[in-house]
Amino acid sequence: MNDFQQILVRYWGYSRFRPLQEDIIRSVAEGKDTLGLMPTGGGKSVTFQVYSLSRPGLCLVITPLIALMKDQVENLNQRGIKALAIYSGMSAQEIKMTLDSAAWGDYKFLYISPERIATERFQERLPQMTINLIAVDEAHCISQWGYDFRPSYLKIARLRELLPGIPVLALTATATPRVIDDIQEQLKFKVKNVLRKSYFRDNLIYIVRYKEDKMRYLLETVQKAKGTGIVYVRSRKQTREISDLLRKNKVSADYYHAGLSPEVRHRKQEEWKNGKTRVIVSTNAFGMGIDKPDVRFVVHMEAPESLEAYFQEAGRGGRDGKKAVAVLLYSNSDKQKLERSVEKAFPEPETIRRVYQALGNYLQLAVGFGKDQVFDFNMATFAEKYAFQVTTVFNSLKILQREGYLELTDEIDNPSRVHFLVDRDDLYKFQVANADFDGFTKLLLRSYTGVFTNYVPIEEELIAKRANIGVDLVFRFLNRLDALKIIHYIPRKKTPFIIFTKERLDPARLRISKENYMDRKHDFQERIDAVIHYASSTHKCRSQMLLGYFGETESVRCGKCDVCQERNELNLSKYEFDLINDQVKKLLAAPCFYDELLSQIKGDDEAVLKTLRWLLDNEKIRYRVDNRLEWHRAEELND
Repeated sequence: MNDFQQILVRYWGYSRFRPLQEDIIRSVAEGKDTLGLMPTGGGKSVTFQVYSLSRPGLCLVITPLIALMKDQVENLNQRGIKALAIYSGMSAQEIKMTLDSAAWGDYKFLYISPERIATERFQERLPQMTINLIAVDEAHCISQWGYDFRPSYLKIARLRELLPGIPVLALTATATPRVIDDIQEQLKFKVKNVLRKSYFRDNLIYIVRYKEDKMRYLLETVQKAKGTGIVYVRSRKQTREISDLLRKNKVSADYYHAGLSPEVRHRKQEEWKNGKTRVIVSTNAFGMGIDKPDVRFVVHMEAPESLEAYFQEAGRGGRDGKKAVAVLLYSNSDKQKLERSVEKAFPEPETIRRVYQALGNYLQLAVGFGKDQVFDFNMATFAEKYAFQVTTVFNSLKILQREGYLELTDEIDNPSRVHFLVDRDDLYKFQVANADFDGFTKLLLRSYTGVFTNYVPIEEELIAKRANIGVDLVFRFLNRLDALKIIHYIPRKKTPFIIFTKERLDPARLRISKENYMDRKHDFQERIDAVIHYASSTHKCRSQMLLGYFGETESVRCGKCDVCQERNELNLSKYEFDLINDQVKKLLAAPCFYDELLSQIKGDDEAVLKTLRWLLDNEKIRYRVDNRLEWHRAEELND
């Protein structure tokens, strides 16, 4: 058993790696910059974690997903692996202490969000850290051609200058060929080096159903289906409405979205993972970091705005290798919504300037100030105050983010934290002199360890229960101890944050570039068109269409999707159908009459007639005005 396998067994309890994991680890171990393309649930994080544990020093992990960052740090610490994280919403003192611990403590992982790289405090501490690897998660975010481009990711290239000779491991689940090349260029790979496995999933069946009454279809399908599943919807309101409908019809269901408290989200996740809940109805907030292997169906009530998003979400089905179904419900109104989404995603430049001006006023930030400042931000309150639609605010901020003026974080739930500012001797003197605080202070020390060296998460409700007092009294004790400089108490806060990456400008000086507006709008339109084409097409295998989008152009028909099943009803083998289809395509290089075509095709007469009928019905071939047949070139290009 080699070193990497020993680490895998010791910390994760697995005797062997999943496909591609060890190849990626060995590539990095040879000092090569590496881009690993692994499907959702393929175990991306294990690659950099195992490698870093095999070497002295610290792994620097860059990710934009703060919830995932916090989960991974917690999971590593539970395995006895020391890990830290720095993200928006932490106090300046917390950040300083975390960086000090990373520089001088015996830690193996430091997770940071990309905007932290450019801060003075981080760059001052970095030379004191012994870094063994730079791991870039969600690497597609660095590409302007990616579906989730984040300008802060471009700062990662600066690390190559600050940490010469340290290899980079970039990881992503989905990337088109153009994005794959761009990731390596932006991360300054010395030599291109991509390790990937095919996106083909033999056990996952893709189906599109054209339904106006989607609720009825969903209910009938879920009642017939066996096993557990996920239903994806576009709004928080729908999660509750659809889960209520399922429950009323005796289907065990629950709902999930990012607006729920962490405790509630965790409980709902666990009940679904443990089989207590059969169906979870969710927005796209559900699934991140969740690896439930036995999901038998994934239903999308509406199409997402990119095939990347659809592929990731549908890919949560059948991770145990057994049969699973991914169903997209589609209607004429869906196409109209997708087409309108392009204009919604790109408000007029003048609207973007008005949002920026209102934001500065809302945050009481003077022109010329605010660089690197972090602000709590309630988008709904802001939109209501300045009479904007929430979607207009969100999409305007995303464009301002692409221009590098600010960063908008996801909603973060930061628990209450406590750090003792005095040492044990001074605390003892305080307790002797202030008997009213003695019992409460002792309870804090009994309940939580490490409070003298770090900021420690606390739960006021738990303290109240243990002390047999009201929660209000706990808050008063904590705030009073904070005022007396005995502790630093940071109350719980649940909010997104706005980070001004540049000082506030006069709106007239705000530059909205062609690259970040018209070019990105064109890219977004192409992604929308790809989704519409996937949902509307009835001529090409669903799996082939998805794989082709990600550059796998030589894939074979799955034989199981709705398109393939319709073709299978011809009672022809794939070999027979493809043989005749290929002949027709070649013979119709020049249009000809039906009888002329029929006389030239080799094969069983019945099979030939069935195939020609299918090609005509599905408009793969068609009659011209002169009554000759031709291969439908538009279909060929679309497919």
